[in-house]
This record gives sequence, C-alpha cells and structure tokens, in this order.
Amino acid sequence: MCWTWILGGSSGSRGVRGCAGGFLLMSLCLLVVQVRADQTSTKDRRYSWKTGQWGRCVGEECGSGGAQSRTVRCVHAEGWTTHHSNCRHTDKPESQRPCFKVCEWHQDLFEWEVSEWGACVLAVPPTSEGQQRATECVTAQHGLQRRRARCVRAANGTSVTERICEFFSLRPALEQACLIPCPLDCVVSVFSPWSACSRTCGAGRQHRTRHVLAAPMYGGADCPGLTQTQSCRQLPPCPSGEGEHGYSLKVAPWSECRRPQHKDLLWLGGRTTLDFGVGDTKRNTVKRHDQSAQHHLQLHLHHSHHPHLPPSKVWEVEIGYRTRQVRCMSSDGKNAILSLCTQDDGPRTFQSCVIPKHCQTSDWSAWSPCSKTCQASDLSPGYRMRTRTITQPAIGGGNKCPAREEKEACNIIGDLLPKCPRYVWRSTDWGECHVAPLLSQQDRRLRNTSGLCGGGIQTRDTYCVQVLASAASHHSRAVSRPVSAHLCDGVIPLAVRSCSLPCPQPCLLSSWSSWGPCLHDNCMESQERKGYRQRRRQVLGEGSGNTENCGHLLESVPCEAPACFLWRVQAEGVCMSRDGTCGHGSRNHTVACVNSRGEPVVEGFCKDDPPPVQVACEIACPGGCVVSSWSDWSSCSHSCTNKNAEGRQSRMRSVLAWPGEGGKTCPPASALEHWRPCNDHPCVVLYWETSAWGPCVEGSSVAVNRSSHWNETSPCAEGVQTRTVTCVKINTGPVVPKRCPDSARPDSARPCVLACKRDCLVTQFSEWTACPQSCVPANVTMPTQSRYRTVVQRPANGGQECPDTLFEERECEALPVCSIYRWRTHRWHPCTLVPDSVRQGMTGASQSCGRGLETRALSCMDENEEPAAMSECLQWAGRMPTQVRTCWVPCRDDCTFSTWSRFTECTGCGSSSRKRSLTGRSRKREHCHREDQYPLVDTQPCPCVEFLSKPWGSWSPCILPEAPAQGPLLGWRGQKEALECGGGLRYRAVACLDQRGRLLDPAVCNGTELQVETCHVSCPLDCRLSSWSAWSACSASCGNGLKVRSKWLREKPFNGGRPCPKLDLKNQVYEAVPCLSECWQYEWVSESWSLCAVNSVDKLPACGEGVQTRKIRCVMHGSGDQGRSVNDSLCDPDDIPAQAQTCVLPCPDDCVMSPWSPWSPCPTPCDPNTVRTRTRRMLRPPADGAGCPESNQTEPCVANSNCFTYKYNVSDWSTCMLNEKAVCGEGVRTRLLDCMRSDGRVMATSMCEELGLPQPWKLMDTCQVDCPVSCILSEWSVWTECSHACGNQGVMLRTRRVLHEAHEEGRPCAFQLSQTKPCPIRPCYSWLLGAWSPCRVEGAECGEGVRERNLSCIVHWGHWPESPGPRPDAPGPPLTVEEERCGERLQRESEQELQQLCFLPCPGDCHLTEWSSWSSCQLTCLEGRSFEAEGHQARSQAVIIQTVENQESCPQQVFETRPCKGGKCHSYEWRTSTWNNNERSVWCQRSDGVNVTGGCFEINRPAGVRHCHPPCTKPFSQCKQSGVCGCERGYTEVMTTHGFLDYCTKTPGGDHRKADVKTSTGRQKPGPSQIQDFFGEWSLQALSPDGRIKMWVYGATAGGFLLILFIIAMSFLLWCCSCLPQAHCLVPLYSNGAVKENDTKEEVSA
Repeated sequence: MCWTWILGGSSGSRGVRGCAGGFLLMSLCLLVVQVRADQTSTKDRRYSWKTGQWGRCVGEECGSGGAQSRTVRCVHAEGWTTHHSNCRHTDKPESQRPCFKVCEWHQDLFEWEVSEWGACVLAVPPTSEGQQRATECVTAQHGLQRRRARCVRAANGTSVTERICEFFSLRPALEQACLIPCPLDCVVSVFSPWSACSRTCGAGRQHRTRHVLAAPMYGGADCPGLTQTQSCRQLPPCPSGEGEHGYSLKVAPWSECRRPQHKDLLWLGGRTTLDFGVGDTKRNTVKRHDQSAQHHLQLHLHHSHHPHLPPSKVWEVEIGYRTRQVRCMSSDGKNAILSLCTQDDGPRTFQSCVIPKHCQTSDWSAWSPCSKTCQASDLSPGYRMRTRTITQPAIGGGNKCPAREEKEACNIIGDLLPKCPRYVWRSTDWGECHVAPLLSQQDRRLRNTSGLCGGGIQTRDTYCVQVLASAASHHSRAVSRPVSAHLCDGVIPLAVRSCSLPCPQPCLLSSWSSWGPCLHDNCMESQERKGYRQRRRQVLGEGSGNTENCGHLLESVPCEAPACFLWRVQAEGVCMSRDGTCGHGSRNHTVACVNSRGEPVVEGFCKDDPPPVQVACEIACPGGCVVSSWSDWSSCSHSCTNKNAEGRQSRMRSVLAWPGEGGKTCPPASALEHWRPCNDHPCVVLYWETSAWGPCVEGSSVAVNRSSHWNETSPCAEGVQTRTVTCVKINTGPVVPKRCPDSARPDSARPCVLACKRDCLVTQFSEWTACPQSCVPANVTMPTQSRYRTVVQRPANGGQECPDTLFEERECEALPVCSIYRWRTHRWHPCTLVPDSVRQGMTGASQSCGRGLETRALSCMDENEEPAAMSECLQWAGRMPTQVRTCWVPCRDDCTFSTWSRFTECTGCGSSSRKRSLTGRSRKREHCHREDQYPLVDTQPCPCVEFLSKPWGSWSPCILPEAPAQGPLLGWRGQKEALECGGGLRYRAVACLDQRGRLLDPAVCNGTELQVETCHVSCPLDCRLSSWSAWSACSASCGNGLKVRSKWLREKPFNGGRPCPKLDLKNQVYEAVPCLSECWQYEWVSESWSLCAVNSVDKLPACGEGVQTRKIRCVMHGSGDQGRSVNDSLCDPDDIPAQAQTCVLPCPDDCVMSPWSPWSPCPTPCDPNTVRTRTRRMLRPPADGAGCPESNQTEPCVANSNCFTYKYNVSDWSTCMLNEKAVCGEGVRTRLLDCMRSDGRVMATSMCEELGLPQPWKLMDTCQVDCPVSCILSEWSVWTECSHACGNQGVMLRTRRVLHEAHEEGRPCAFQLSQTKPCPIRPCYSWLLGAWSPCRVEGAECGEGVRERNLSCIVHWGHWPESPGPRPDAPGPPLTVEEERCGERLQRESEQELQQLCFLPCPGDCHLTEWSSWSSCQLTCLEGRSFEAEGHQARSQAVIIQTVENQESCPQQVFETRPCKGGKCHSYEWRTSTWNNNERSVWCQRSDGVNVTGGCFEINRPAGVRHCHPPCTKPFSQCKQSGVCGCERGYTEVMTTHGFLDYCTKTPGGDHRKADVKTSTGRQKPGPSQIQDFFGEWSLQALSPDGRIKMWVYGATAGGFLLILFIIAMSFLLWCCSCLPQAHCLVPLYSNGAVKENDTKEEVSA
C-alpha cells in the first residue's frame, strides 16, 4: 500500500510518496510541520501592528489634494516596541492616505448632522440568569441609546467625509447611557377549573388552562406552561363490546382557487388525485367589501369581449374550482381507512370559486403644495400629499388595495420661506359715554333721563386681524385685514369700560361784603363826577373748574362825588395848653393820603387841600364843664336813599363834670348830638349778566383779554367763541350798558380751538370665504362667497363719511358640474360547475349537477350612455352591483317543486305570502318534506302606510326673539339691546314612527319636524327703595353738626334683578352732610350811657357817686344799632351787657379823668406771669392842687377768664354727594370749620379769621361713587349646525360671552350663556355585525370548517350600540331595515369578516384553544409613574393534549401583544393564608385584586412551611409562628432561664378550659437579685440563645477541673514530705480530704 502526502509551506507545496516502509519518514515530516506551524502561530500571537492617531491634513492648497500620515509600530503582546520584521508585512496598516485639506472658511460650509436618539436597549444582552438579575435590579437597569452622525454640506445636506467636520469640532457622541425598567417576567392568570373527562369510562384525561396577562419585557423570564393535563380518576371500566377507539371523518382546508386546466391533474397509481397543498397557518377569511357590496362571496373581475363595448370597458368574473382532502381519524389521533368513516352524504371535496385578482390602482398624482409656506415659530415641518385612485378592487381573496394617500414632510428648515403673518386682536374706537344703561327700572320710570351726567359706560368692537411684517406701525390700522377670530390667541381686549360725563356743580358763594366807598370807574381817569359803590362775593368751591355757572360776583350802585383818594387823619396828638395849665391850646394831627382800601399813597393823588396839621383845642380849667369826645358814627339808617327814605347817622358826646361857680358852662343838649346824611346814593343796584359760551366757529382773530386762555400749540385751526353780556338792574331787568361800570364788563369773545375733523376709518376687506373645492351637482343653486370690513373709527366734525358697502357677496366662479356615471349590468351567464375532469377524480362525483356559480358582466356608462373607465363608476356611481351569485343545477334525485304562486294582497301593515308544492317523485321522497330545508310557503312584509307622529324629549329653553336695533344704546356700533324676558318660543322634537316602532324620516309623517309653542320668561325685578326723605334738622344748635336723610326698602329683588345696597337693621340707607348753626345769629345792642345821676338834696350842681343807665336790645347779627328789635330770648343771656352801672360825677374842684381805655391784650398763649393794662388821662386839673386818681390799672392774665385762645375745629367729611342728574361717578364731599374758644365756647368764624389763624384744611374734595354696572353680554352667536346628523341627540347651540361682569349693585349676569334647540329626529342606520356561529364542518365531524355571522342594516336613535332597542327608553332587539338604507359609506366603515375558517378538533387531536380575551391595559411603571406613553395588552392560546400518544406533534403555545391606551400601573405583592399545622398557602396578587403567577420576586416569597431550630422534641411541644417551641393546647410552657422551653406541664382545669394562663416555675419564682445578675453575666452558659451547644464552654470546664486536681495533688505531696515520719497523720488527712471531696461533689450536684 502506497500513498502520496502533500506538504504545504511558505515556499510552496511538495509531494512525498512512500509505502509502508516509509512510515517513520512520514511521522518525522508530520512532526516538523507541526513544530513549524506552532512556531508561526506563536509568533503571530505575540507580535502585532499598532497605529497612532492620524495627523493633520497638509497640502499646498485647500481641497482634496492633501495628505495625512500616522505612525505604525510593531509591538509585543507585553506592550514594548520591536523591529517591524517580527510582524507580518501583509497585515501592516497604511501609514499615509489622501485627505481633504480644510481651511478656516470651510467652517460655515460643513456641519454635523445627527439623528434622533434611538430606543433604549439593554447594555448587556439578556442571559439565562434572569432570575438573579431580577433580584439584583431595584428600580431600573442600565441601557444604551445610539444615534447616527454624519458630516454634511450646510447648503444642500449632502454627505462628505467626516474628517472635514472633525477638523472643526469633535464628532458628537453616538452613544449615551439610559435607564430602562427592571426585567418584567411573564405574568399569567391562575388555572381554570379542571375540564370534564374526555371519556366516561376507561382511561380518560382532563385538563385546565391559564392565559397570559402580561408578556415578558426587558429580558424577563418567559411564560410558563399554560396547560396542565392529568388522567381522570376512578373511571369505571368500559363495558365489553365497546370498541377501543372511535372514528371521525376529518376534512382538510380548501385548496387555492384554480382555473380548470389539464395540467392540474396528476395520475398516480391508476387514479386521479389533486394537489391539496395549502398552508395550515394561513387563515382564509371572507369579508364583506364596500367596493363590491356583494352578498355571498368575494368577486374577481376579468375582461372579456362584448360585441358593443371595448374589452377594457367590461368587467367579468372568472370562475374556477377548489378541492380538499377527507380523512378518517381514530380517537387516538391516528389515520384510519376511509371506509370506517364512510357516510351516505359525505362532505363535498370540490366546489366552484372565484379566481382571485389583486387590487389595481392608478399612478400617483402630483404632490400637493407644501402645507408650510412660511416660517413659523414652532419649527415644525410642513407636509405635502399625493393620492391615487382604485382602478380595480381586490376580489376573490386577492391582495388588498394599498394606501391611496401618501404624506411626506417638506420645508423642514424653511429658512428661505417668508415669515408667517401674525394675528393679533384689534379694537375699534370707544363709543360715546352713556349713563342710561346704569339706571335701574325704578330710576327709568321716575326720573328724567335727559341731561344725565356722572359715571357711565362705553363700548367698542373687537376683531382679529392679520398683521403683515412689512406694514408700518402708523398705518397698522389702515392695512389690517380682519380674519376669523379663532386665529388670534391671548386675551381678548376689553369691550366695555367705565367712563364719566362731567356734571355742572353748584357754586358755594360767600356772603356779600359791605358796600365800599364811592369810587370812580377808573381811578386813573377821574374827570367824571359819576362813580360807583361796589360790593363783592367770592367762590368758595368750584365744581367744574370754571365760574361761569356761579352767577355774578360783583354788584355796583351809582353814586355822586366819587373820590378814589382822600385825606385821612391817622393820629391825634394830646391837647397842649398855651399857658401850660388850662384854657385854649392846640393839638397836632398826622394826615395821610389814602386810597379806597385805606392804604397810604402818594399825596399827589389827593386833589383836595389837606386838612390842617394843627387844630385848636381847649383844656378845662378847674371848676369848668368837662365834655367827652365824640363817639363813633352810628350805622346808617338806610342802605340807600330814595324819595321815601333817607339815610342818616349820628354821633354823641356827654358831660363828664358839671361846672362850678364861675366856671365855664356846659354846651346845650342839642350840641351834645350831631347828625349827618349817609348812603345818599339812589337805590339802584346794577351788575353784568353773561350767557353761556357759544360753539367754537371759524372766524377772524379776536382781541384776547387778559382773562382768556388759549393753547397756541394746538394742532387744529383757531376759532372764536362768543357770548352775550348785558347790564342788568336788580328787580327791573336789562338796562343800557353804559349804566354799568365798564371796567367790570366781562369778555364777550374769546379764541378757541376748532374740533379736528375726523374721517371714517375702516379695515381692509377680509378674504373671500372659501368656495366648494369639489364639483357641484346638477340643478343646484350656485354657492356664494362673501367678505366684509369693519368700521374702526366713525366720522366726526365734518370728516369723510363711511363707505356704504361694508359687506359684499358674489357667486363662486364657475365650478364643474359633477359627472354622472352609472353601472350597466349584462345578462347572467349559465351556471358554472366544477369541470367534469375534476369531478371524475374526486370522491362522490357521479353526475354533473349541484351547486355552482353564475356571473354577469359589468360596465360603466357616462351621462351620454358612452362607455367610461371603471374607475369613474367606482368613484361616482355608488355601490357596484353583484356579479356573482350561487346557482343550482338539478340532479336526478333532487326535489322538484312547482313555480311559486303570486304573493297574496296586502291588507294593512301585515304580511303577504306565496306557495309552491312538490312535484313528481319528490312527493314520495321523505327528505323532500323537510320544510326547514325545502320551505313550501314564503312570506314578505307588506308596505305600511300608517305612521305615527310622536313628540319626543323635553322642551328647549324659551328662545326669545332678536331685539330690533335701537340706535347707539351702548356705543356707536348700533348694538341691539338683548331681550332677557318676555314672550318667546320653545321647541321640542317630533319622532315619526311606523307600526313596528321603527324611526322614519319626519317628512314621511307630513308634519312639522319640531313642535313649537309660545312661552314666557319672567322679567327680573330690581330692588326698590323709597324716595329720599327730607333733611333732618341740624344736630347742633350752635356750630357744626350733621343732618341726614334716608331711604327705606320697599321691594326686594326678584329673578336676578339688581341687588339692594347695603342696608342697616331697619332696612334703610342714609346720607349725611355737615351743617352749621350760626352761634351769633342774634346779638345784644346797647345804646350810650345816660348822664351820671347823683341823688343830692343840696343845690346843684351835685357831684359825687351816682348811677347811669343804658338801653339794651336784641337784634339780628349784622343789622347794627339801627336793626329791628327781636325777642330777648333769641340772644344769649350770658352775653347780655350791663344795663346800669355806678359812676362818679366829679365836683367842680375835683380832678376829672377820661374814661378808661380798652384793656391791652394778653399774650397768646396765656402766660399767668403776665398782666394786662388800661389807661386814662386827666381832662381837668383839680382846683386846689390836689392829686388826681390813678391813670393806669393792671390785672394778671388768667386763662379762660380774661385770656382766651382760639382754634379751628373741622368736622367729618360728608357722604359723597352726586349731582341730581348723576347715578354714580365723581361727586363732592364737604366739611365745615368752627372757631372754638379755649373755654369750649363756639365763636363766630370771623373771630379766628381776624386772629389770622392758619387754616390748612380742604373743605371740599372730589370723591367717587362706584357705578352699579349691570352685567353686559355679547350678542348671541348664530346657531351651530346639528351636533348629530341623525338620532334624537342632535342639538343646535348658540352662545354668548360676558363682556363686563356685574359691579356693585348692578344686575348680575344671566345664568344662560348658552342655549340649545333640538334638531329634527332623523333615523340612524348602521351595519350590525352578528355573533359568530359555532364552528361548522360540512358533512364531517371535525377538521377545517367555517363559522359565519351575518351583517344586517338596523335603524336606531343614535344610541347604538349602548341602547340597541327600538327606542332609547325601550330595551329590546334591534330593528332591521333594507340594506340600501345603510348605504355604501357605512358599509365601507363596517367592513368586517363574515366568514372565518375554524378548526373543530377530532377526538384525540392535539390542538390550540381559542384566543383568550385581551387582558386589561397595563403600563410599565417606575415607582408608580408611567414609564411609557402607551400600555400593552396580551392574549394567548394554550395547547390541549387529548391523548398522550400524539403529543409529539402538538403545536407550541402562543401569545401576542398589542399597544393600548388608558392603561393603569399595577404592583404585585405576596399574599399568605393563616397557619394550619405549620403550613400556609402563599400566592402572588396584583394590585387590582387578581391572583397571578409571576410578577412577585421569588427572593421575597414568604415561607409556606414553618420550622424551629433546634427542633421541638419535648413531649406535647410544637413549633409556633414566631419560630420558637411552645406547648400544645391544654399545656403550659415551663421555660429555662435562657428563655427556651424546658418542658410542658398539664394546665390545671385545662379540661374545663378555665386555666388560660401559664403556671411555669419561671413565672412564679422571685426575680433574681442584683448580685445574681452580676454573676449571671459572668456565668458559663452551655447553650447559646438559639439553642446551639457551646463547645468552648465544655473545653474550659475540663481544663479548669484538671487544673484543680493538679493543685490538690501538688499540695498533698508538699505536705506529705514535711510530715513523713508521722505516718499516723495520713488517715486524718485522708479523712479530711474525703470529706472535702464529698462536700465538693454535693456542691457541684446542687
């Protein structure tokens, strides 16, 4: 034997040939080759190439001509570098490569483009240690997210090499860590109860199943087995004679539909068989498609030639056949011979069918324009779409139609797009201010609404506009275009606000001053002899800022001899005698020229000669008469002089001392009184009266007086205002102007600013409303489109008027009329059966008869009856007629019948019938008499013409009619006043029903669609108060007080009327104002003192002490001594002057003194250390040189006695008082001043004014009264379309919004901000899908069968499927109607499977169960929060094994999941039962109470069996729940000192169950002492607390015992050595030792 061996190496190959003798050589060669290979392999493993980083790209120019290099080294496995020859050169990496040199300016051209982060996946793939990882994972586990990055051109996004972008910036991170939930194991339900046994005798089996509740996720454990099977127990043996196995006929699924061709036949073994190849896993279903609307089977169309139509315009169906196998199965799941299962009417093995044809569509249309046409702020991309149409529907099980619509993103960046327009809210100008809307019902009835003022409201319109970016800001209103309001976001501007109309306020005037002196009209030009005396009054408060409504403030009286400047004696000197004692002398006067106000002026103004500076006087000599100085002039008796009265005034002097003998006599009595005329001017009072200023009109410039004001910077034109100035005489009327002083004449003209012209301002027209995009049906009114514009500013002051056209409407441009197409059906073809060639090769085929299919052609015709494409009819012609129907070719043994008779005539709403009968031999065949298969009577319902119209539902709210426009009630908009009460209409729906209670269209009942009746809404009644009462009297009789008035409640508000103001407990509301009672309204007036009367019997002249008197009268304050006397009780009795006083009449030789001067004033404030003084002077010296009385007197200043201080006292503010024409708004509040003396007495205000006390208080101020603004609502919107197209739930809605909430006592908002009105009740039609029938196998007991459900058209009220009954309030079965009612659209929406293949298992088959129902939606949660946006549901199929013999062929259990919405977070926890004999049940429960398997962590599983350590071995002991040993019931534990069970003792009375407490010795013995506790801590315990033996304790005890023995032995030997001669001492020693030892033993045993 020889061979050839081929050796391979690096130098090539060579062959070695040898025979048996060369075996040694061959072995040697093999050894060499192996060693060399090992060396090469070892060398390759130890050395490898290592590269460095690529360097920068270098080159002369920017671009692709650069080069890049890197280092390449050969390194050892230990990391050190070696010579490159040690590494394989064929594996050496490149050290240089071309590159793209990047320059700095390239940075703007290239950028990194990164994708979105991908889903988070586990960083480590799942392993088999799922349970271990589940226990280690607490909240989440590590995951990884990835994304892609590429370098692209910024301009067009095309990819370039990544090295370009790496030059500028690092590559973005492509991976990032993330967290995903912990592994979730599969969760299954608990097992179902055991099924019934498969057999009643012999060996049967039973099973139970469970289903999947949650599929495993994130690497969790797989689902456990879903099925458990066990043998039946205690079944009796089967009786003798029964077969061991049963047999069942089983059919296979149908094959695919095929055309009848000879090549389909395969001849094997002299018999014809067919190819039954069909996938078991493929589920064939029969669906009811809307495109063909067929009633039986799906269709398949094909083209055939017709004599009058092109081949492409006609559709026909091609009929084929399909077959199936039939087998006989035994009960153990094995095949048996077919004869064991043969039946007379066996299953069919062939049938006709429709050849499938796939769906065909047209080409895609062009892309639509991008939806994003401008730059938006949200950066979202736009979309564009394209569509295609169906040119041929899928029939016969062909492929379904693909998507007919495709959408893709466009304009993702959008940098080149124009900016999107902005939409903002705009508003019109505010309307005029109106007060009338604030009036209550009572105010509108009682008060005059003209001339109202004060607070009001004004309104405006709001609208949404499109703002263009190019529009200038100052033209924004003019170029704005109104758009739909829903385009604007944000807060809608206010449409209502408060306003105010100024009210004319009454002026508060002071009293008239006293008449002044007679002055020239112009003191600078005083040639005339006519002058005027004037008096004035002042404006104390100005309500509206001007004094035009305050009346005249100056009155003049003509007078004669006017003098503007007069000489006045300022001071008189003391009379100086010429001889120094008495007699004639002189006194000096200080004279000055003063004006009318008493102020000194230049002497040149006084035209007359000045009075003498020195005048003669006389000093009484002793014994002469002494006369007093003249008194002041009394007040004038009349204010003016007329022909009936003349004014006079007087002055007086009195005799102070009578003369003695030889002395100078006194003047006569007439010389003691001096009279002169006064107020000699006539009683004529004149004043200037002015009218109101007229309107500002255009005119020439006028002379601007000093009182005129004009703003020269005003932008509008200058005009002039005029008024009439008239000279008026009091009590007479107008007089000639020259009679009034010209210097006081008011202005009659003043410049003004003309009101600016304001043109009407409108927005641009809105965009035209959209026209229909589709075609318009024929004979339909052409639709229209409209646009509008809004008036932003109304014209004023002669500005340009608004345009007449604010709304435009036009017809839409010519729209195409919808095409009219119809289906044309051709004649039915003959019934098509399965070809004979196929039938002959199948079982049971004896003759060509039975069930088949017949077809008809279909074409599409346009309105001109011309052929059209089938796609046009699919789009416009509605449902496609049926092209296939079943047919029957009679066989020889078939039942034959006569033709059907005519239907009987209908009577009422019942039914009609028709009949037929058996003919020929069929009358003798028994199966032909089965009426369930061969009915002889047929019925059909009669058309019912009796209908019932029935009201349905509740009445709508009362709908009030729209109010007519009433002008500018709330503004210039012409808004309508909303009606809130009165008569209206309410509506209720009407249902039209037939005799069966089916809902019909309302038009069938020939009645109205809605029931209408009148209604009434009660009007709201406002709170009603009485009128104001009269003002009460002032609360203070002197000084400041209060006066009040009130209103009281008359009627409370009702039905949403205005609420009442805040009332007191008496249901009243008050107003209070301060009042002033004059304290000095009346005063005492005293006349001059009489002469001093001395009672003397001596001759005259008498002298000495006497009495003098005077008259006291009470007069009105200010009337003076000439006033009329009134009752003395009106004056203050405390202030009455003295009517008599003592006096001293000097004797002729006595010194005579003048009367005392007034007391000097005390300082303010009073100082008790100061005094006041008064003086008098000597008028006559004494005769004999005697002295004179004192000429000075002093007295201390005492507070509140002769020294007083004064201060102002201000009252509280009054309530805010409004003008009588105002309802609210700005008002006035006032307060008053009192002058208070320090003793608390109220003095006249003039007292404080004379003292010049500061008065910083403001006595009048403006205030605000909140307006009672009623709620203001917008107008009702237009009625919406019906919310439902059919049924009784449809309503129309209109709404309104609150423009202004109610304020203060305004009427609250109506509760109805929305109103609904029912829509007509129209029937709803829906396709009702019936329940699946049981799986039915035709002609066999098991195998592939079919289950069916029907699809019927039902009528309902819109509550289906919640309430499928005839009415929502009447439960019951749904009512069916003709299928044409549901229409093609609903049929397309309800496309469902009507037939479904199913499998009916044979006895012994191993099969899957039906799908379980979908589990509840469950979310993946972390700590109770959802981790995902949607949840998951699961369902499963379990495996049923009927016989053990064929379980190898069983399928695998399956489950599937699907996403769901609205899930819940579930948690799992272990549950346990109570202990029973140291055992308990443990199960896992979901948070919703469902018991499950899986979901709970096994590491946390509670123990199901209880154990104690050490074991409980004591008699009558047991292991307790706490894990320690205890005693059984009736026994008491006796514990050791270590807490362990020592033994169990019988409980006394345990038989009677009365001793339920422990009687252990440990419980009854006293507790240990402190010393015992101390030693107890150091004692050696043999057992640990857990019961285990401590070995070291025993070791230590043994060691100690040996040590003691050693000590004793050594002690004995030492003692014995010392006393060895005395041998007799050994016995006592031994005895003592024995005794000690015994004692020790006894102690130890104790």
